[in-house]
Amino acid sequence: MVVSCVILQAAPSLKKDPDQNVCHVGYTTTKKLGSAVVRNRIRRRLRAAVQEVFPSRAKRDMDYVLIGRYKTISCSFDELKGDLKWALKKANIMMAKGITKSPPPTRKKLDEESDDA
Repeated sequence: MVVSCVILQAAPSLKKDPDQNVCHVGYTTTKKLGSAVVRNRIRRRLRAAVQEVFPSRAKRDMDYVLIGRYKTISCSFDELKGDLKWALKKANIMMAKGITKSPPPTRKKLDEESDDA
């Protein structure tokens, strides 16, 4: 799920250990985002948001990957958490329905957005 502050990818976990009922989270930032200091700050913000959002909303036995974006560093922490909650909700719904890829935006929807601007 792509939102303004973060990209969230989800997939069923390949590790099926009955003793561990946990989800796994990975973090990715590319060099396009800036120097190592900037990328590390983005990953720290993502980790902090995950610590607050995931315990109550993430599904167990799932693997999640969070990809930092340019806006991740400049948005407010509440906005980051809100985007993460929305993306997590949508990803969980899609996984429950068996949808593995996000549908592309429809042409009609793009035309409506350009008319509003």
